[in-house]
Amino acid sequence: MRYAFRLAELLGHTPDRRKRPGTIKSIVEHTGLDRHQVASLLKNEAKYIPLDALSRICDYLIDHGYASADQLPGALFAVNAENFWELLARRGEIEIVLGVRENPATQSPDSATVVASDAVLFGELLNGVSTLGGAAKHQGSSDDDDGKKLTVPMPDRIQQSLVWSPGEVSLEDARGRATEVFDGFVDAQGDRGMVCIGSVKSNPVVELLFADAFGCTPFVTEDDVDDVSARSCPFFLRYRDSDPQPGGASAGLRLSKNEDAPDPGFYYENDDGTWSYAGGDNKDTALVFYLFREALGRLDMVLSGFSGRATRLLAKTLAIRGEEFWPPVYEEGGVQIGAYLVQYDNTDTKPSRDDLLFNPGGAAEIMPLSREAIAKRIARR
Repeated sequence: MRYAFRLAELLGHTPDRRKRPGTIKSIVEHTGLDRHQVASLLKNEAKYIPLDALSRICDYLIDHGYASADQLPGALFAVNAENFWELLARRGEIEIVLGVRENPATQSPDSATVVASDAVLFGELLNGVSTLGGAAKHQGSSDDDDGKKLTVPMPDRIQQSLVWSPGEVSLEDARGRATEVFDGFVDAQGDRGMVCIGSVKSNPVVELLFADAFGCTPFVTEDDVDDVSARSCPFFLRYRDSDPQPGGASAGLRLSKNEDAPDPGFYYENDDGTWSYAGGDNKDTALVFYLFREALGRLDMVLSGFSGRATRLLAKTLAIRGEEFWPPVYEEGGVQIGAYLVQYDNTDTKPSRDDLLFNPGGAAEIMPLSREAIAKRIARR
């Protein structure tokens, strides 16, 4: 069992330099601890915690009203997840975000719809969180060393939030609603997770999440960077010509000013800095991305199929092979990042009713993305 030190979570301390209200200085002045030691504790990077330092931190939390004496030191520690579904289930709150499309015949919010493939993935997500991908029944029937039944982790609250898909309302309204939802999640305190279903084509919160993860400006294209190595994200969604094409760092029409992305679908950076296309040989592709900040107990996740079919197939893959999205491909300084492309054999035939209802699909190839490509971008933030 692995524990995380959640001082930052109790204090509502954010890693964003622009939003730090002198937390480290306040703790140092009250406790007399070294500034570097306090910074390490806030980042969950300390290898060990002396009892004296732990006592002083507890005194600080009590004196400033962040916790009561009977809650400490237990409130400072949390159990880290050991698989993909547990990572979600151990969050206190989960917010699931879907894009909605307005019915052009009525132009009324009451008739707005969620795409069927997104609904299928939403349902599988709820099932996976509530059953730990089917493992909860086994865990709940097991005993610990003292003969007590093991507790199955479960969120206290699951919330659904809807945002406008690009092209359905004005771009300003779509971005405004997405920003409202994402900022509300970021500013909240406590152990929490956000799961965005869909790609940037249908869910603008995806762009905000990627921009926050990799330190770039949301909704500003990077198609015109001088070299593809300057792209902020280690992966890139090339729009179809017929798609809505909102500007963004994580999607567009070109890899760089001088390098084309001729085919629609996902592209990704390799260990050596070259880029590859994930849609070759008539492949359909989906993306699974998550970023977990241990010290904050905050999980950001995107589950995205390039097509509706890939989205439905991703639901099936998560149901039967969720363990293959673990462990994270990058883990450093209390930050865990999982990034995977999932390839499916495409079909030249149009989807049938059976394809929608029963979700038969080809075998998936799960491809972990480059740790080096991710580490390079985290380091330059």
